Amino acid sequence: MGPLVAEALGIAEDGYLNPSFTGARMSCVRTGQLPQTIAHRPDIALVVVGMNDTLRPDFDADAIAADLTAIVRELTAIGTTVFPVRFHDHSKVFRLPPSLKRALSARVTELNEAIDRVVETEGIACLNLDTLPGAYDLTVWSVDRLHPSELGHRMLAEGFANLAAAAGFEVPQPVSLTCSGGVEPSAAAHFGWLVAKGVPWLWRRGREFLPYAAVIMWRSFRERVG
Repeated sequence: MGPLVAEALGIAEDGYLNPSFTGARMSCVRTGQLPQTIAHRPDIALVVVGMNDTLRPDFDADAIAADLTAIVRELTAIGTTVFPVRFHDHSKVFRLPPSLKRALSARVTELNEAIDRVVETEGIACLNLDTLPGAYDLTVWSVDRLHPSELGHRMLAEGFANLAAAAGFEVPQPVSLTCSGGVEPSAAAHFGWLVAKGVPWLWRRGREFLPYAAVIMWRSFRERVG
């Protein structure tokens, strides 16, 4: 996604930096990726982080808001325009047991509320994936339903490029939504991923997430009988 945005903005290869890594949380961006980004002194920074936080037992919306505030302010101080992301309801594209689905939806809501507070306080633009056209279409997600497909990356890039244009940046080469024509994953590929990676991942995260899911279930039960 990042290279597509860079290409749309006419940024040369040596002008693009991607310090991200798999599993990063908001605190990781503040302590590890932010110093690298500041040293690079970019004109635009895309901050796409937060979903990994929602799946951890130590989730803390206030700490996330504090970290994001620091990220935005430190980058803004060197003249960087910062575009964070407000997330979609991931449980609508990633199949989960009902209790985990309700818990994940509630967590994403908390995450988005934290991001909303920062966006409003700092007066910055934000890419809202919940209202991004096609965000809940399964074709924009890869076989794991956790990461965007090529089309998904292109849609995200287009959204960020539109924000950049609205902020006054030139976009000499708009992002194309035409994919490269790679082979679509077959039903067997989906099943293979589910058995080899999906179930183990769900088991690991489910064990961390179940205590929170139990709280959500108890609250729902009390509301029904109250």
